[in-house]
Amino acid sequence: MRLLLVEDDVMVASGIKLGLTDAGYAVDWVGSAERALEVAHAESFDIAVIDVGLPAMDGLALTQTLRKNGHTMPVLMLTARSEVTDRIHGLDHGADDYLGKPFDLDELIARLRALIRRSAGKASPVITIGDIVIDPITRRVSREGDDVVLTAREYALIEFMGRHRGRVISRTELYEHVFDENDDTLSNLIDVHVSNLRKKLRHDLITTRRGHGYCIE
Repeated sequence: MRLLLVEDDVMVASGIKLGLTDAGYAVDWVGSAERALEVAHAESFDIAVIDVGLPAMDGLALTQTLRKNGHTMPVLMLTARSEVTDRIHGLDHGADDYLGKPFDLDELIARLRALIRRSAGKASPVITIGDIVIDPITRRVSREGDDVVLTAREYALIEFMGRHRGRVISRTELYEHVFDENDDTLSNLIDVHVSNLRKKLRHDLITTRRGHGYCIE
């Protein structure tokens, strides 16, 4: 899942990015609302983590602007403000969740999973495709009850496609949602990972729609 992190404190942002990257997210970090608007306009994200206390334009105004511009990705706001009225204000500005500082990284990750799950219309965290089970909490994939060892990128691809089962997803969209701006842009990278997933899981699991992309039926 590709995540936009908007945090002006370099030390805080570095810690969050490291933790989220370890959890399997492709994280794009920016330090201002203005830059966030530029990146959100140019790229596609599954979710955003936005600090309220940003310079110039704060996180509340940023979230409100994103919503006005048509961005529907879930937004989790981070803030040092703990008053109930502040949390209500943030939610009313378009945020989907609110987490006060200091916070536990595991809680942040759990909240992100819940937001992504809800945005995909899934009540259960587990994704089941026939005899294949994908568990986003443990990041484990099994087939017929046996664990299948996947690389981090292979897991990210199968989770994303599993959440959008039945929809044709282009190579460009897969790349945008699984890799961040620092990753290699080799044109056949997605094809290689999909080929590996077919070998490890099931050859007919992922269908190629020539000229369009990939689909899990």
